[in-house]
Order: sequence, then structure tokens, then C-alpha cells
Amino acid sequence: MTTRVWDYLPEYEKERKDILDAVEKVFASGQLVLGESVRGFESEFAAYHGLNHCVGVDNGTNAIKLGLQALGVGPGDEVITVSNTAAPTIVAIDAVGATPVFVDVRDEDFLMDTTKVEAAVTSRTKCLLPVHLYGQCVDMAPLKEIAARHELVIFEDCAQAHGARHHGAQAGTMGAAAAFSFYPTKVLGAYGDGGATVSDDEAVDRKLRRLRFYGMDDVYYTLETPAHNSRLDEVHAEILRRKLTRLDEYTAGRRAVAARYAEGLGDTELKLPQLAEGNDHVYYVYVVRHPQRDRILEALKSYDIHLNISYPWPVHTMPGFAHLGYETGSFPVTEALAGEIFSLPMYPSLPVDQQDKVISAVRAVLATL
Repeated sequence: MTTRVWDYLPEYEKERKDILDAVEKVFASGQLVLGESVRGFESEFAAYHGLNHCVGVDNGTNAIKLGLQALGVGPGDEVITVSNTAAPTIVAIDAVGATPVFVDVRDEDFLMDTTKVEAAVTSRTKCLLPVHLYGQCVDMAPLKEIAARHELVIFEDCAQAHGARHHGAQAGTMGAAAAFSFYPTKVLGAYGDGGATVSDDEAVDRKLRRLRFYGMDDVYYTLETPAHNSRLDEVHAEILRRKLTRLDEYTAGRRAVAARYAEGLGDTELKLPQLAEGNDHVYYVYVVRHPQRDRILEALKSYDIHLNISYPWPVHTMPGFAHLGYETGSFPVTEALAGEIFSLPMYPSLPVDQQDKVISAVRAVLATL
């Protein structure tokens, strides 16, 4: 049996009746766009985070883009973030006309190195955008202090951190607003694309609702600010409502897989995920590190185990962002990680025998290096 990093079929087999019931409910409702399911999910997702507002959108990239726009970030502004992230984080910054400014990450946990942030602040800096990577949160206290000193807004990228906590505070509740992705692989995933932006600011919420609906208010033909259609689909919203009730269960399942990996691989030379101080990790992906990463990945294919890398190319090295002017060597930790990290299979319905297969195969491959 082929083993991959992620597979939704075991979960679907278990939840099939509820998922199909969600589809039937929407199809029978008489309203297929911005109806009861979207409104219900927005209310429930906001409540899960102890916030007042949530706006569902069509994908996580637009959740960041529209969130930045709602916070007033635009052309001429700079947004400080990291290059060790999925490209959509940076694509969204670019889409609002702002300039991404990168800082390096920490060697121990691969999260934003907040000691590098203040030196990157200029007169054009408008926003700090921490990426809560792989399932755990950036150290937020220093960022809040920097933001206060320089009158900056903090916008959290929580695409990989649904339900994660930092010193008790949930990811998505520690800045002016936050973006989530519901891409199927996520800790809380739809059966297609989806996203949301959350906040506790009524003015931000009003802007977001206009921005996701052509720039209009609640009714057609009253356009205020030209924008695009970025609505969350009713079917995905209804599925997400059902799955939100199981989010803590999914997290527990991921932590159980992580614990099994830690027990089975903790005595090897593989560098396993390190829990940052004050964090509750949700293990969106289980990223490990080894200097002979490519040999390991190739060898594992003989065991029918096919893994991936998150991420093999730092964003500042990509041709599409060459205009930013960063050179190789600009961010040594980020660049070193790109050559050594890879992800083991991680999802809550990963069968135990598959977990054991991965552990045994990785140990066997490491013994040959």
C-alpha cells in the first residue's frame, strides 16, 4: 500500500454520511450563495476563537489579501514576514501592492526569528505578518512590543495553525486580524478551497464583507470600493460547520501520531519537531530535518513511501520574486532548512500500521547512511 503525506479517504470513509448530509442540506435549502451555512459557519468559527467577527472567503490566499486591504495595507507599504512559508502568503502581500520584507527564522523550531524584526522596520513598514508555521505559533510578545513602538498592525497567517495556542491564546486572536485556509489538507479542511479572515474590529469586518462581494454592501448595485468575488461556497461552509465540531478531535489525533513518531524516531539522528516555549502544537505537518534529506526521500520510495518538502525553495529565491533583490545567503537559516527538511505522513486518520511502516522504513534507511 502506497504511503503518502496526506490522504483524505480514510476520513471520508468515517465521516461520509455527515459530509453527504451537509451537501444535501445545502442543495435542498433553496439558497446556494451566502446563505445559512456561510452565516452559521462564520458565527461558529468566530465563537470558537472567542472573537466577534469572521468573514468566509474562497481561499486562504484571499483571506490574507482581503485582510491586509481591510487593515489599510496597500501600495507603498512594507510588510515584514518570512521567506520560509508557502508562496501564497507572499503572493497576497504582492497582490495588494505592498512589498514583502523578509527576516530569517529560528534554527530550533523554524519560526520567525523575532529578534531580527525591529532591524527590518523602516518608515514604510505598515504591518508585521507572522506565519504560525507547521502547527505552532510565533513568539508574539516581542512582535506586540515592536508593533506598539512603531504603530504597526499585526496580521496573523494561521493557515497551518487552526486551534494552536501560544501561552493560552489561540492562533488568530493575537493581532488586529488573522487569516485561515481551509484547503483540504489543513487541520480544519473543506472538500475544496476555502478561507476566512477573523477579527474583533467591527470596521474591519464591514470592509471585509464588502471586499469579498465585489466591493458592494449587502445588496447588489451599491458598489462602494471595486473588488472581486471572493465568497465562501455554501457547500464548503456547511461541511466546515460539521467538521468544526470535530476540530479538537482532529488535533488530538494529530498529536497522537506525533507522539508515536517521537517515540519511534527519537533516538535517531533525525531532528524532530521542537515545541517552542508556551506553545500547544497542532501538527499540521510533521517536519523533520536531516543533512542527507534527498538520499532519504529517494530511498523511502523503495518502501512505497512518498513524502514531500515544506518548503524546498524559500520564496526570496523564486524567480517570481527576484525583483525584491534578495541574494542567496540573505537568510542562512531559511536557506539551510530548504535543503534538509521533509515531512512525514501526518493526518488524524493515518492508520497505525502505516505509522509503524513509516517509522520502520525511516529507521532502516537511516541505518544505511
